[in-house]
Amino acid sequence: MVKNEKLIKKKYEDMAKQVEPKPKIAQNCAKAFFVGGAICTVGQFINNYALKLGFSEEQVIIMVPIIMIFLGALLTGIGIYDKIAQFGGAGTVVPITGFSNAIVSPAIEFKKEGFIFGVASKMFTIAGPVLVYGIGSSVIIGIVYYISSLF
Repeated sequence: MVKNEKLIKKKYEDMAKQVEPKPKIAQNCAKAFFVGGAICTVGQFINNYALKLGFSEEQVIIMVPIIMIFLGALLTGIGIYDKIAQFGGAGTVVPITGFSNAIVSPAIEFKKEGFIFGVASKMFTIAGPVLVYGIGSSVIIGIVYYISSLF
């Protein structure tokens, strides 16, 4: 009986592989490249425009991520960022707008459960591990840098 079940499972896997659509890797990479590049181009435009307005470089370094996070949250809130992500795939995950989307999406999804048990508790379900490992690795790198600077 066990041998027969394994044979059926193997036949099913073979049939599923035959009808499974093949991923268009080159096309997906190109889309991700151009969408991620477009997002970064918007950030660079904001950077250049703020410098042209007379803000100092230090102020611009603070302003650009804030504006990009706001734009990512706004586009997520009105449903446009998800459409961009469907087209651009990984190209929308890497820039800082992807982090903004990762925070806002669960918050919107769970808002009907209330502010405490919905929005507040679910907001960091996706971004939480990124924050933990990002901060943790930066602390480790800081310690290594400090110890290496002593020598």
